[in-house]
Amino acid sequence: MNPILESFITLILPTVILIHLFWAPFTKVEESFNIQAIHDILAHGIPLRNSDEEIATKFDHFSFPGSVPRTFVGALLVSGLSWPWRNYIRSPAQTQMLARMVLGLYNAFTLLSLRSTVSKVFGKTAGIWFVLFHATQFHIMYYASRTLPNMYALGLSNLALRFYLDSSTTADTRASNRNLRLSFYLLTIAGIIFRSELALYLATLALHQLLKRVRSSGLSGLAPYLRVVIPAGLSGAVVALAITIPVDTFFWRTYPAILWPEWVAFTYNTIQGHASDWGVSPWHYYLFNALPRLLLNPLIPTFLLPFSLLNPATRGPSFDLVAPSVAFVALYSALPHKEWRFVIYVVPALTASAAASASYLWTRRAKSLLYRALSLALVGSLAFSAVASTALLAISSTNYPGGAALTRLGPLAAASTPDSTTLGTSFAIAEPENGDSGDQPHVKRAVQVHLDNLVCQTGATQFLSDTAARILLPPLPLSAPEKWAGKLEMGLETAIWHFDKTNNATALLDPAFWDAFDFALVENIETAIGKWEVVDVIEAFGGVAIVRPNDEFGGADDASEKVKLDQEGNGKGDTSRVRGFGQVLFGEESWIGDMEKLVRGRLTKGWWIGVKMVPKVRILRRVRG
Repeated sequence: MNPILESFITLILPTVILIHLFWAPFTKVEESFNIQAIHDILAHGIPLRNSDEEIATKFDHFSFPGSVPRTFVGALLVSGLSWPWRNYIRSPAQTQMLARMVLGLYNAFTLLSLRSTVSKVFGKTAGIWFVLFHATQFHIMYYASRTLPNMYALGLSNLALRFYLDSSTTADTRASNRNLRLSFYLLTIAGIIFRSELALYLATLALHQLLKRVRSSGLSGLAPYLRVVIPAGLSGAVVALAITIPVDTFFWRTYPAILWPEWVAFTYNTIQGHASDWGVSPWHYYLFNALPRLLLNPLIPTFLLPFSLLNPATRGPSFDLVAPSVAFVALYSALPHKEWRFVIYVVPALTASAAASASYLWTRRAKSLLYRALSLALVGSLAFSAVASTALLAISSTNYPGGAALTRLGPLAAASTPDSTTLGTSFAIAEPENGDSGDQPHVKRAVQVHLDNLVCQTGATQFLSDTAARILLPPLPLSAPEKWAGKLEMGLETAIWHFDKTNNATALLDPAFWDAFDFALVENIETAIGKWEVVDVIEAFGGVAIVRPNDEFGGADDASEKVKLDQEGNGKGDTSRVRGFGQVLFGEESWIGDMEKLVRGRLTKGWWIGVKMVPKVRILRRVRG
C-alpha cells in the first residue's frame, strides 16, 4: 500500500475520536468517579504523608463515594500519562480534555492494533474497511475518550481479540498457544480490575476454542488446551489482584481490610440484584436494539455478518469471532438490567468479520454487475452511517447543560459589578501564596455557588470548578466592609470559590441555606428560595422535531411551553426552539448551517428534521438588599 495512503488510513480513527472529544468536551455522572479521581491525583498528587487526612479532605470520592467503590487503577494510569504535559496547559478545563485525550488515543491504538491482525488474516482491504466502519460507528468513537470503566476495559479487550484472532489463524501450534495464552491473560486482567462482565466473554471465547480443538483432535487435545488456559487465567488473576488491591485499599483507606472494588461491585449489582434498581429491559434488548445501534451501519448485521459466516473464504476466522461474541451477548441477556456499554466489547470483533465480507465484495467489484451493485451499496451504507453518526454527535453534544453552565459562570461573575449588597462581599482567609508565611493573613473574596443535581450529573467537574475559580473579578468598591479595608488590594483579583452540591431535601427548603449563595445553577427556578436574577439560560437537547416549510430555524417550537420566570417575575422567559444539525455543531452563523438551509430550501421544499433545544439550566445571581 502507498505509504501516504497507509498513514492517512492510520490517522482516521484517532482523528475521529478527537473530533468527538472536542465537540463534546463535558462529562456525565457515569464518568464522574474517574474524571474526579484524575483531577485529584493531578491536583494533589499521591499523598504519602498524612495520607488518611489528605485523601479524606482533598479527594472527591470521600465526599461522594457512590453506591460501590470503583478502582483507581485507570485514573492513576491516565494521570501518569497526562502528568508530563500538565505544565503546557493553560486551564484546568484543558487538563480535563488532555486526560480524556490520553484515554481516547489509547483506545485508538488498540483498535489499530486489532486492525493489523485483521489485515493479516483477511487482507489489507479488510483492514481499511475495518477502519472505515469504526470511524462511522458513533458509540465507540464518541465514548472512547470518556472515563467510563468500560472504556478502560475496552482497550485491553481489543488487544486480547488481536491475539485471539492471531491464535485462531496461526498454523504453528506453539505460536498459536502463545497468542491464545496472552489473549486470555489480558481479558482476565481487564475483568478483575475494570469490568467483571468480561469474565463471561472470556468464558465464551475459551469454550469456543475448547470445542474447536476437541472437534479437530478429539479428547487428546483437551490436556494441551488446559495447559494454555489455566496458567493464563491464574497468572492474569495474580497480576490483576496484585495491582488493584494495594492501589484501591490505599485510596479508599480500608486497611487493614483489603479492597477489591470490582468484586464489591459485582456482588452488589449482580449477586444482590441492585442493578435492577436502575431499570429492567426485555431479554432481546441487546440482540435487537443495542447491537444494531452500536454497529450503526445497516448492512453489517443484515448482510455482511451472515455473508462472512456463509462464504467459505471468510467463514473460519469469522466464525471464531462471531460465535463466542453472540454467545456472550445471549448469555448476558439473562441479567435484567441492560446497558449497551456492557456488551460494547463485541463490536470490534463483529466489525472485523463484517470488514472481511466488505473486502471480499469490494475486490471483486469489476467482475460482475452484482458485485458492482453490492460495492455501491457498501459505499452508500458507509455514507449513511457517517451522516447518522454526525447527527448523533450534534445531538449528544447538547446533552451537557451542567458543564456548559459552569463554563459560562466565570465570565458572568467577571462581568458583574459588585457593591456592598451584591456579589462577593463575603471574605475568607486564603492559604499563603507562593510559600509566603508572613504575619498578615491573605484575604480574598469568597464566591458561594450552589449546583443542583442536574448540573452535577451533566458536566460539572472539579476541573471546570477550578477553571471558574481562576476568573478575575472586578475591583471592590469603597463600600466594602471596613474591617477588611486595610487588607484588600484594589483592582482585579481572584476569589475563593465554594461550590456546594447539597441535594438534601430538608436543606433545600430552608431559606437560610439559600441566603449563603451568590450564584445558583438550577434546573427549576422554584427551588431557589429568595430573590434571584436570571442571568443566563442553558439549552439542551429536547428531542427531534419535524420542521415544516413555514418554520424558521431558531424560532420557537409551537408545542413548547413558556419558561417559568423567577419568583419576582423579572427573569427572562424563553421558549424551546428548533435548530438545524449544522447550527448545533458549528454555530448559528456557520457556513455549514447556511448549506443546511440551502439544501432544505431547494431539495426538500422547506421540510427538514431539526433538533429541539429546550431551556435546561438557569444561572441565577443573588439580588440582595
